[in-house]
Amino acid sequence: FDWGSTRRRESRAQSNGTLRTIPPPAAAPAKPPAAEPAPLPSRHPPSPTEPFHSNRLLVSQPTAQVHRAGWVLRTLLLFQAPQLVRDRKYHMRHFKRCMVGTEMVDWLLQVPATHVRLNSRAQAAGMWQVLLEEGAINHVTREHQFKDKYMFYRFREDEEEPTKLPTSEDRVQAEEELQDVLLLLMQLTPDAVLRMILRKPPMERTLDDLDLIYEELLHIKALSHLSNSVKRELYGVMIFESHPKAGTILFNQGDEGKSWYIILRGSVNVVIYGKGVVCTLHEGDDFGKLALVNDAPRAATITTREDNCHFLRVDKEDFNRILRDVEANTVRLKEHGQDVLLLQKIPADARSTNGAHSHYKYMVMAGTPQKMLEHLLETRIDTRTEESSDTFLEDFLLTHVIFMPSHQLCPELMKHYRIDLANSRQEKEFILANKRRVVQFANSWALTVREAFFEDPVIQAFVDELLKAVKEDSTKYAGCLQEELRTMTRIMDLQEKYVKEHECAAPQRWKVGPFGHIRHLSSGSTTSEDTVDVHRPIKPNDEIIFRVYCADHTYTTLKTAVSATAEFIKRNAAEKLSLKDDLVLVEVKSSGERIAFKDSEVSVPTGLSINGRVFISPADHLDALTPLSEQEGPAEGTGALLETLSSHDIAYHMSLYDWHLFSCIHEYELIYQVFGRHQFRKIMSNLDVFQRRFNEVQFWVVTEMCLANTLSRRVALLRKFIKIASHCREYQNLNAFFAIVMGLSNVAVSRLSQTWERLPGKVKRTFAEFETLIDPSRNHRRYRVAVSKVQPPLVPFMPLLLKDMTFCHEGNKTYIDGLVNFEKMHMIGQTLRSLRHSRSQRLNLEPPPPGKAQQDVREYIRTLKVIDNQRRLTQLSHALEPRRP
Repeated sequence: FDWGSTRRRESRAQSNGTLRTIPPPAAAPAKPPAAEPAPLPSRHPPSPTEPFHSNRLLVSQPTAQVHRAGWVLRTLLLFQAPQLVRDRKYHMRHFKRCMVGTEMVDWLLQVPATHVRLNSRAQAAGMWQVLLEEGAINHVTREHQFKDKYMFYRFREDEEEPTKLPTSEDRVQAEEELQDVLLLLMQLTPDAVLRMILRKPPMERTLDDLDLIYEELLHIKALSHLSNSVKRELYGVMIFESHPKAGTILFNQGDEGKSWYIILRGSVNVVIYGKGVVCTLHEGDDFGKLALVNDAPRAATITTREDNCHFLRVDKEDFNRILRDVEANTVRLKEHGQDVLLLQKIPADARSTNGAHSHYKYMVMAGTPQKMLEHLLETRIDTRTEESSDTFLEDFLLTHVIFMPSHQLCPELMKHYRIDLANSRQEKEFILANKRRVVQFANSWALTVREAFFEDPVIQAFVDELLKAVKEDSTKYAGCLQEELRTMTRIMDLQEKYVKEHECAAPQRWKVGPFGHIRHLSSGSTTSEDTVDVHRPIKPNDEIIFRVYCADHTYTTLKTAVSATAEFIKRNAAEKLSLKDDLVLVEVKSSGERIAFKDSEVSVPTGLSINGRVFISPADHLDALTPLSEQEGPAEGTGALLETLSSHDIAYHMSLYDWHLFSCIHEYELIYQVFGRHQFRKIMSNLDVFQRRFNEVQFWVVTEMCLANTLSRRVALLRKFIKIASHCREYQNLNAFFAIVMGLSNVAVSRLSQTWERLPGKVKRTFAEFETLIDPSRNHRRYRVAVSKVQPPLVPFMPLLLKDMTFCHEGNKTYIDGLVNFEKMHMIGQTLRSLRHSRSQRLNLEPPPPGKAQQDVREYIRTLKVIDNQRRLTQLSHALEPRRP
């Protein structure tokens, strides 16, 4: 559509008195996107008045917030740029009080607002989409999509007669509310844009649309078991369906199964004749698929449980076609009549959708460990062709501990290397290629998993054996394996250096302090804590000093290796305490809860909860175990000290410390946590300490608020914590940011209404913005969108990474028909890659000015004393501000 020619036609119409003079559009930060042909059901050219799709509004009336946002923008627009709202004529039709999409975007990008900056025209268009979706503005012919083009829109108020113009008082009020309105619209934009795309007919969705749908819906629970390629196919055919009223029947029991539904917003009741409501399904759940798979009638009636429910719908025809396509594109490799490798054929260009592909690639879906390794060596280990988007090798290396541990992997690799011994009739080039691939695999393995590679005695023996074999073969195949010999020599040098450093250095010593902190001790000392500002990773052979208590609160102090099992600890404690057999090692929490350790569990002291302690007791006397008085936490807060410390300094030292803890975590520790530490018998102490840190910071906030006896101090602390959270966000310490905001959202703090009422409006708005970032709806979608725009280094929200992996593990079988489900391994690899990406750059924070205060802050944030008993915190909160009658 020629935007310029239409402006010329309007200008000519003005000379006949039809329209007023058209002023030039305001300068914009970016050039408006070129108009593009829009798909229309008719043969007429696209126009600013003709609808692309006539869809009803999602709601009958705008919500109060969106209605107010529309009022604020209309008020300011009519005062700042009244020329944008005027009568227009197009194709001999008159449209009163209209605006043009491009000019609306131009104006919104230039609206002056403190602390709010729009990033792009697309974001501004998305904010107008929020208003359009609920009817606060409308396309002149009710088109549901806002376009940054020469399209006509008008405010809801301008559709009424007579039109009411804003007053000067309205302008003052609108200017005061502008910042809050822009923040609200920015928060609502991603959901509105997603719904807009989903409301398009599938054939009209662009490749960018499909990418956005894929990213937004990647973590939907109902789709977690499907491969990424199947998800992409589904996203191309999903249809958006909404129902404004509760009690709407989606289908009845006994009906023919025609669609599969996924709940995007709201909830539904599942009703069976004669039984009534048997269960309720919520956001992320799905229903209706069984009838499609089995071609059976509906087994229940589904009714909406609340107003304004949104669904994604996949119709039966599309569902069956995708399943057929998946099977048609599945390549099965068999040996002795059994499947050993399942590959999926996909276009080499993942963005192609027209079906006319000339190049394909094959993704591993499942297989035996041995066959997957063989396929990997044959197809992915080639230095001449390396595709950055292919993650098969990295996925394998990051997850092999699950399905092919090193004691199985190393012999298999040597078997591939010594292929000339098994079959001497093979051609020389084939034999040499195989040997090179094994060496290249070993090099990639060392680079990918680092310390875990050099620490494993099985891998150490493998490297030694492989180096000797390469040396022999470099002589046997004269001049052919020199590069491989240099590679193996380099790996061996790194391994020897690593082993020598750890053999020469004495094991590190750690101590569980009186308040549960894991502190590093100075070399050769059992009491003096290390003051070096670098946190060292905890290793299996490190020593740790901790106490084991009896029911009468007497105790013995043990010094064991971090990797010691619960059985070893129990046996040593029993010997020192002169206790008999049939004993149990137990964690007693501050709440009095008791958790028994399995005998095979390792790294027991580092895995305790914040105020948890290790107890030993006869199995039939567990009820006699009670918490120590010190487990209750502090009786007085540190508010007076906190008020003297700089919020910026606290956030700096907190971020530095958290970064050190985060950097010590190995990717495998997340696997041990999710799949069960007892299965691997490997320590995950660094992850334990980091998880403990999150809980510690969260309860520190609640503790200090609940121990502040005066209202003025609570208000001051509230402002202080919000400032610290803001600085942590600036430092990209999202783990601490979440911990602080969640601490302030704890019911023991959020119920302190008198305190919150005294908080300045600007600070309240800042905290409200923070709360939207930690909103867990749509699987923390707002947080995921924010993180996707952040460059490393950053400290991510660790509980969400673990949740993603747990979600993947519990929702997908590790083995299917005896084959490793490698699609599951790929999903786990994706989470581990995000962790690796977060720390792919060095952390360089500008330090505050040196001084004694800095040492005080450093020591303070590393030894936080907290109450983690929610019942006690709630009691303290009620004592501060009793419930109003």
